[in-house]
Amino acid sequence: MPSTHDDIAALREQVQALSDRAELRELFDRYVTALDTRDGTGPEDSRYASLFTEDATFAFPIGVCEGIEAFAAFQRGARERWARIHHSSSNHSVVLDGDRATLRAQQLTTHVHHAGRGPAAHFEVGGYSEARAVRTPAGWRLSHVAFHVVWDSGARLPELAGVRL
Repeated sequence: MPSTHDDIAALREQVQALSDRAELRELFDRYVTALDTRDGTGPEDSRYASLFTEDATFAFPIGVCEGIEAFAAFQRGARERWARIHHSSSNHSVVLDGDRATLRAQQLTTHVHHAGRGPAAHFEVGGYSEARAVRTPAGWRLSHVAFHVVWDSGARLPELAGVRL
């Protein structure tokens, strides 16, 4: 029969796992929100520092990059292509492995063309992100994010016509 000490230790482990999963889901939600944020309050590099490890890697159908500074530049370039972009994520799955974790989330993204510079129809993409995270002294941070396209619809920009999504 387990002792009270064993029961308390097991309960602590369960609470830590629940807390970690909640923190990781919130971390991913903040990442997706940051993709759409254009608030002009400061450089993205500082905002991204609370989301990613300094050497984080990123893989998207339109390119790959490494590090927060490179990711910030990559995102600025991507945002300039569109008048607005809106990301939604759901069905977050988290697998814990001590101070490391893997995440998977379904994503829908709507790209709104600039008025007069692109087609009237929005460009939409559905897919999923796979990410890795590590626990740091400052909390959980994403160390790798990859987005995989499952489908797309609407009007692509001419410069994306040859990109295999």
